[in-house]
Amino acid sequence: MPELAFFSGTMDCGKSTLALQIQHNRSARGLQGMIFTRDDRAGEGKLSSRLGLVTEAVETDDHFDFHGHLVRHLTAGGRTDYVIADEAQFLTPEQVDQLARVVDDLGIDVFAFGITTDFRTRLFPGSQRLIELADRVEVLQVEALCWCGARATHNARTVGGQMVVEGAQVVVGDVRRPADEVGYEVLCRRHHRRRLTAAAARAGVLSPETLPVDPAQQPVPAPRG
Repeated sequence: MPELAFFSGTMDCGKSTLALQIQHNRSARGLQGMIFTRDDRAGEGKLSSRLGLVTEAVETDDHFDFHGHLVRHLTAGGRTDYVIADEAQFLTPEQVDQLARVVDDLGIDVFAFGITTDFRTRLFPGSQRLIELADRVEVLQVEALCWCGARATHNARTVGGQMVVEGAQVVVGDVRRPADEVGYEVLCRRHHRRRLTAAAARAGVLSPETLPVDPAQQPVPAPRG
């Protein structure tokens, strides 16, 4: 049976990488997919991961009609066996309803990937609607880490390395932005509550290199009798 599946997680946890892996696996079996994205880091009409993988996609906005687009494609003789919708947190609730109709009326699997909550720990409207409608909701198991080494569960917006909690819900940015720009950082709940970013904590490297060891200074094991 076709399904609407929602894969969620923080920034930097591999959502787009998994989307590209699903696309690769299914296309290798002769299936044809349609990929949708919005405001991808690689530019318009692209789906990319931080590992450097990239593929072509259909760029969407708040007025895009997913169900209508697929109906027109199929009516014109096109083929679509599955749908991938990346950056699904930016979808409107109405667009999520359209994706549910793609599953129910057209019999096409839909795989949506997105962040669950914004920098204020509030649900994105698109993510909320996906949680309400999806046949399956999965939290990605590739854990992003807070600067302290704990599992990162929250997205923080930063300006000049300092966490901010006011502003528009959607401001396009990335975890790789320079410190003096609007960017994002993933934090554990404790440090998100304390607004303690890596810059604010003057955090060092999580796993410093091991100091070199001089073999001549190592104790010689006692002989066994």
